[in-house]
Amino acid sequence: MSAPSSQYAKGLALTAFGGLVLTFDIPLIRLAEGEPWSILMLRTGTTFLAALVIWAVWRLIRGDAPKLVPGRTGFIVSVLYGLTSVTFITAVYSTSTANVVFILAFNPMFSAIFSWIFIRERPQPATLAAMAAMIVGVLMIVYDSIGHGTLFGDFMALCSAFFVAAAITVSRSSSDDMGFTSLIGVVFPFLVAIFMVGQAGYRVDAPWWIIFNGAVVMPLSFFCLASGPRYISGGEVAMFYLLETVLAPVWVWMIFAEMPSHNSLIGGAILIIALVAHSLWQIHAKWRQSLAIAQGM
Repeated sequence: MSAPSSQYAKGLALTAFGGLVLTFDIPLIRLAEGEPWSILMLRTGTTFLAALVIWAVWRLIRGDAPKLVPGRTGFIVSVLYGLTSVTFITAVYSTSTANVVFILAFNPMFSAIFSWIFIRERPQPATLAAMAAMIVGVLMIVYDSIGHGTLFGDFMALCSAFFVAAAITVSRSSSDDMGFTSLIGVVFPFLVAIFMVGQAGYRVDAPWWIIFNGAVVMPLSFFCLASGPRYISGGEVAMFYLLETVLAPVWVWMIFAEMPSHNSLIGGAILIIALVAHSLWQIHAKWRQSLAIAQGM
């Protein structure tokens, strides 16, 4: 396998594993049974501590641990991931799990828009068509929430997709290793959560679930996903966040018997079909490009 192919395969493996691990995030948050700010404080606090421990051990054993926050770009990425933590927890407690993960599926389209604006990677017509279909899907999900008190939660989920896409785009534009940066970014929401818990009080009925989430699930998933843009495109990294779109509602349905609404299922199906069709088109286009290059040699 050539060096570029090996690096590309490494990026795919990292992000696929990170996306799979991330699917357990929402079920663990729900199992903890606590107040949102208390959950955020415990989740981000254990994530930050785990990141520091892993980084220190890495540096002690191998001596080549990447920087925790590589310069100004790293600081921007860490802030974006920190904002994602706040909006994500708010969304989980303000709307249904299905709505959260279906709306988060808008992440790849945000990534395509940001790449177009800031990295000058102009989307193909097929990408624009997929974006239009996804907008229809998101509007169906949001429409179902009007009058049911979950519109704010849907908006927070959309903000999460926006911030993650922005973080991926900034990471892609830099050659720095951002693996730990996404984990250090939880400092901001951790400090905010401490203040809020001091005002409203602390309550987490089953803290071991959220400790496991913060100490194991979040470091593994976000380190892998944040490392992905070094090897593959931002849009491809964003696609692996869609594993949560497909699997998280399944875990929640199995554990809590929470069934998505009719419109949420239809809107989510539109999102997934559009993204799968777009992914297949990308694979076909790359195959044709490689074939043309091989024939021209």
